[in-house]
Amino acid sequence: MVFRLVLTALLASQVLAVTSSTHTVSLQRKAAARISRSDGSSKAVQASEYFGEIAIGSPPQKFLVVFDTGSGNLLIPAKQCADNACSAHRRYDVDSSKSAVDIAFADAPDKAVEGDGDRDVVTINFGTGEVSGVFVKDRICVGRLCTTGDFVAAVEESDEPFTMVPFDGILGLSLPQMSEGPVFNVLDCMIRDKVLKHNMFSVFFGAVEGEDSEVSFGEWRESRMASELFWVPVSTPSYWQVEMSDITIGNKFQNLCKRQCQVAVDTGTSLMAGPTEIVNEIITRLNVSSECENYDSLPDVGFVVGEHVLNLKPADYVDRGDDGCSVALMTMDVPPPKGPLFIFGDPFLRKYYTVYDRQNLKVGFALARHPGGPTTENQTSLIDLRESHRRVAVSQHGGTLRR
Repeated sequence: MVFRLVLTALLASQVLAVTSSTHTVSLQRKAAARISRSDGSSKAVQASEYFGEIAIGSPPQKFLVVFDTGSGNLLIPAKQCADNACSAHRRYDVDSSKSAVDIAFADAPDKAVEGDGDRDVVTINFGTGEVSGVFVKDRICVGRLCTTGDFVAAVEESDEPFTMVPFDGILGLSLPQMSEGPVFNVLDCMIRDKVLKHNMFSVFFGAVEGEDSEVSFGEWRESRMASELFWVPVSTPSYWQVEMSDITIGNKFQNLCKRQCQVAVDTGTSLMAGPTEIVNEIITRLNVSSECENYDSLPDVGFVVGEHVLNLKPADYVDRGDDGCSVALMTMDVPPPKGPLFIFGDPFLRKYYTVYDRQNLKVGFALARHPGGPTTENQTSLIDLRESHRRVAVSQHGGTLRR
């Protein structure tokens, strides 16, 4: 009897070790064109898209997806979708999966479609594009981390922008307020099924072509950090959104966030954006020459989050090309309570390593460690306002942070 109890305990611990784990997804990076309108004009500039592999169904069907903290659902093109945007990518075949269930309604996420075929069709907007789809429940695996959840199988996709993208679908990693329902949030399904060692994930974007990029589930990785990690609570659950108290230029407070700005960290976008009034004022104060004549003397632009200044260098916030220079900040107006809202996309995420703690509803930030880049000892981009030796004089209006 004792032997049997010991054996049972050992087996239980082995199961726990297998089911509660971590997994890092290697991301591919591909250059893509986007449109910048920070100065009121339109021009094509180079951006990057980051995507990695997941599997759905039994046996597994593999897809390339963007891991997107700015949306809340898993969306994959379905076999029955005949649009060019679908046929140009791998499509999910519900009939080939033994574990699949066609779901009738989002508010009844376990109810299968009945004989009359009555079911919801949802339409989701993504920037300039639109997707319509039906609901399916199936096994979803990110590497060795598997769960069961509902997702959107697209039956219609607009040509723009989906025809030309290098990935098949989108895996939303926002908080569940942005999902069709709780069982549509893949991260929460993983947490429900206790497959994660820690209820979090982290994101590292390579700064140059050829450098590794990754999403780590169940952990954060100190080897990817060039500074200590600091945490900021989520202010408005939906996006991974935190408060921002001000903006700095050349480490000088600008007093631009008179009524507490907000920042959404968005791994699914290649842009940086913010409220029209504030963005236009930043552009005016920076006075970036369209001919790039003052590029080498441009100051850092910083965002004051959680008693830290998160600085970007000119190379991070200026689009510099054959046709000149412009500030890579687009205008976007989101009303309260979510706004005034800034969106921090790829340019920010290449500079800063981010951790998304679902259990404690907070976001972690650290300077990203890149080959040949700053280390914990010599970095100057991330400034801790609590350290008195790094702040000789700070005034409420236009004060200077000295190192």
